Amino acid sequence: MGMFSGDICCVYSGGPSGIQNLKQAAIRRSYGSVLMSLYDQFGRVIEVKKRPETREIAVTTIRDRWSNYPASGLTPQTLATIFLEADSGDVRRQAEMFEEMEEKDTHLFSELQTRKNAVHGLDYDITPWSESAEDKKICEFVADCIFNMESFEDATLDLLDALGKGFSMCEISWDITGGKAVIADLSWIHPKKAVFYERGASNMWAKSYDMPRILTEAEPFNGEIMPPFKLVYHKYKARSGYDTRAGLLRVCAWMYLFKNYGLKDWVAFAEVFGMPLRLGKYDPGASAADKDALAVAIRSLGSDAAGIISKSTEIEFVETVKNTGGDNLFETLANFCDKQMSKAILGQTATTEGTPGRLGNEDAQDKVRHDLIKADSESLAKTIRHQIIRPIVGYNFGWDKPLPWFKIMYEAAEDLAQLMTVYKGAAEIGQPISQEHVSERFKIPLPKNGETILVPSQNVPFTARYMPHAEGLSAGRMVTIASNGINASAAVTDASDLVADTLGNDAMSITDDAYMSPIRNLLEKSENLEEFRAGIIDLYDKMNPADLGALMARAMMIANLAGRYEVKKEGVEDSRSRGVK
Repeated sequence: MGMFSGDICCVYSGGPSGIQNLKQAAIRRSYGSVLMSLYDQFGRVIEVKKRPETREIAVTTIRDRWSNYPASGLTPQTLATIFLEADSGDVRRQAEMFEEMEEKDTHLFSELQTRKNAVHGLDYDITPWSESAEDKKICEFVADCIFNMESFEDATLDLLDALGKGFSMCEISWDITGGKAVIADLSWIHPKKAVFYERGASNMWAKSYDMPRILTEAEPFNGEIMPPFKLVYHKYKARSGYDTRAGLLRVCAWMYLFKNYGLKDWVAFAEVFGMPLRLGKYDPGASAADKDALAVAIRSLGSDAAGIISKSTEIEFVETVKNTGGDNLFETLANFCDKQMSKAILGQTATTEGTPGRLGNEDAQDKVRHDLIKADSESLAKTIRHQIIRPIVGYNFGWDKPLPWFKIMYEAAEDLAQLMTVYKGAAEIGQPISQEHVSERFKIPLPKNGETILVPSQNVPFTARYMPHAEGLSAGRMVTIASNGINASAAVTDASDLVADTLGNDAMSITDDAYMSPIRNLLEKSENLEEFRAGIIDLYDKMNPADLGALMARAMMIANLAGRYEVKKEGVEDSRSRGVK
C-alpha cells in the first residue's frame, strides 16, 4: 500500500489492513537516486545498511553480577524512593529490587513462572505472507533461521520477563554465512543496564529518552544507543503509561512489603511464644557468681537443652498462654497478600485456593485467565515478527518485502468428540458436508490408493460391508469397526471374519431383544426372588425362538457355501501347482 505526498512515498508491508503498526519504509528521492530510510521499533529514522552490526556491544561484565540488594530492610520510604527514581528514568535500583523479590518470595516466584510458562509452553507457527512463490521462499528461509537458532526458546522466556519488570531486552548477535545474514544468538540484557534519562544533569533540565540507552564498556555512565536491529525490546502493555511503571512486580511491591513485615513479626512471635518461659529462682543470700551461673544455665536451656546449677537454685518452666490468636493474625495477613499478588499476576486466585477433597480448581478455571494468555501471546508474537523476523527479511531479501506471519497457538484445544456430535447431527438432518472439509477439520488425511479404509460394522449396506467394489471403493480394503469404538482386534480383512462379525452382531441384537431385555425389565419390577423366578417361567412360554433359529440357519447355510468355495478354491490351486489345466 502506498501513500504519496510530493516526492515522498511511504511503503507499508503490514497485515491485511494495509498498514503495519511499525512504519516500515519511506523512499525519498534525492539527486535523481532513490534512497531508503526506515523507522525502528522506537520510531527513530535509521539508515539502511547492506550488512548488520556483528560486534557484541552490551557485553556482560563481572559488575553485572553485583547488586545493592535494595529489598533488604525494605521500608515504605525506601520503596517510594526507588519508584520515584524509576519514574525519572533511573531503573537500576528498581530492577535490582524486582530481581530480589523473585528470589525471596516463593509464592511470587511461582505465580510469575506460571504466567510466563503459560505462553512459553505453547507451539508457534510461521506462515508466508501470501501463497506466492517468493513469499513462500522468504517464509522458508525465516523458519530455517529461527529453528536453527539454539537460543530462541530461551530468548522467548527472557523476553517474557517483561511481564514482571515492564520491559525486557535481548541483543542480536548477527552472523554472515554464505552471503546471508542470520541471527546466531539472542543474549539477555539485564534491565538495570537501561537508562531512560540524561544522567549527570539536574532533575529540572534532565532529558527523558523514549528509547533506552544501554550501559556498555564504552559508555558506562551515559549509556550507548544501540545500532539498528541490534536490540530486541519487548514491553508489557498492562496499562497506559511508561514502560518503567508497567511491570506486574511494581503492582505487587506493596503487597510484598506488607507480607515481609508480617513474616518478620510472625517469626518474632514464634520465638517468644513457641517455647516455654524459663524462670530461675535463687535464695536471697545467693552470691553474684551464683546468679550469673543461673542466668547462663537458663539461656543454655533455650538452645542446648542442658545446663548445670547448684542445689540451692531452681528453674521453673512457665507455659505460654495458648490460643492467643496472634499466629492466625500473621497467617491471615500473609495469605491476604498472596491472594492479592495472585490476582495481579494470574487474574484470579482459584488455583491458589484449592478445596480439600477436590481434584483442584482447574476444572472451573485454568491457571491463567485465557484473555491474559491471548494478550501475552499476541504481544510476544508482534515483537518477534517486527524486531527479529523483519531484519532477517530486510537484510536478505529487501526492506520492501512483506513479512511472514508469526503466530503463537494460544487457542484452547477443541473438544473433537463434541464437534463430531455436531457434524453427525448436521448430516442426519440432510446438511451436505464435504469429505475434504471434515478431513481438514479433524486433521484426518483422505485415504490414498491401496490404504485400508475403516467403515462401521452396523447401519452399513450389505454391499458396503462385503462387496467394496460395488460401492466404488476398489482403491483400498474395507475394515469393520465395532460400534463402541475402534479395536485393533476387531479390525479384520478376511471375508469369513467379516461374515462372522456381522452374524455375531445380529445374534446379539436378537438375543437382547427377545431374551435379555424382558429379563432385565422383569428383574427391575420384581420385589423378591420368588416373584422373579415365577416371572421367568411365564416369560419362557412367550419367547419365540424363530428369529434366532432363522439366524442359525443362515449361518449354517453361509458356512456350507463358504466350505464348498474353499474346497473348490483349494482344488483349483492344487491343479495349477501340478501344471493341470
